[in-house]
Amino acid sequence: MAMDLSIIILNLNTKGFLKDCLQSLGVSGLNNNRFEIIVSDNGSTDGSVEMLKKEFPKVKVVENGSNLGFATGNNAALPYISGEPLYLLFLNSDTRVPAETLPEMLKFMDEHPDVGASTCYIEMRDGSMDINSHRGFPTPLTSLFYFSGLYKIFPKSKLFGGYYQTYKDLKSTHEVDALEGAFMMVRREAGDQAGIGPNEWWDNDFFFFGEDLDFCFRLREKGWKIMYHPTVKIWHYKGATHGFNGQGVVKLSNEELAKLIKSTTDAMKLFYRKHYEGKYNPVITLAVLA
Repeated sequence: MAMDLSIIILNLNTKGFLKDCLQSLGVSGLNNNRFEIIVSDNGSTDGSVEMLKKEFPKVKVVENGSNLGFATGNNAALPYISGEPLYLLFLNSDTRVPAETLPEMLKFMDEHPDVGASTCYIEMRDGSMDINSHRGFPTPLTSLFYFSGLYKIFPKSKLFGGYYQTYKDLKSTHEVDALEGAFMMVRREAGDQAGIGPNEWWDNDFFFFGEDLDFCFRLREKGWKIMYHPTVKIWHYKGATHGFNGQGVVKLSNEELAKLIKSTTDAMKLFYRKHYEGKYNPVITLAVLA
């Protein structure tokens, strides 16, 4: 029997969240023989791996031994995929997935063969939408309107609201530029085409942040659509995978936190150099990098 879906979850010291996530997937509405779960563990010290082996023996565990970051950690799981699944789902450990979500997302992908990647509605713990799942690419102008705060003043403007594409109807299915890695369902064929090499869909030069933008950019370059499909949802606690406890409290050391913060700036510099540097006037490039 062919495999429909491989679910890849990256984990770093989120034992409690990971357990809740896996339990929600256990009642996902899918035939258990048609999907698999792979947890790529980035050197957890909270007992996550032991918990997985004891309580979820059918889950494949990839022990990376250290914090490889988001891109490299997810790439590490790719060689462990069984057979040739039609789709891969990259899922954060601090999420919960209702039973109807995965069947609907698979149905949506089956019915739209031109879609390379899709996401559902992602709801955060305060009930609001995780807007990072609905983004435009950060061109210099779009980024200027974002950092200046103009996107908040004119959210329905296509010009000013381009960073999160808030001018679009968030209650309807439509195309967007980019999704976030918290829930990203990718067509296997599309990922192979857009990937950097065998078992390397994500760019390992990104440590944390920006890698999902880069991946979506490469998917679109290959002619694949990126879709937002809000008829179903997941819950996202947000921050736990970055080293927070789910209520915004830092669990990282000062050194780890500094590295995480620096990675946000490094990611945008890397994204700009990869995709925009040769397209803009050198003066604009100097201003952006400064």
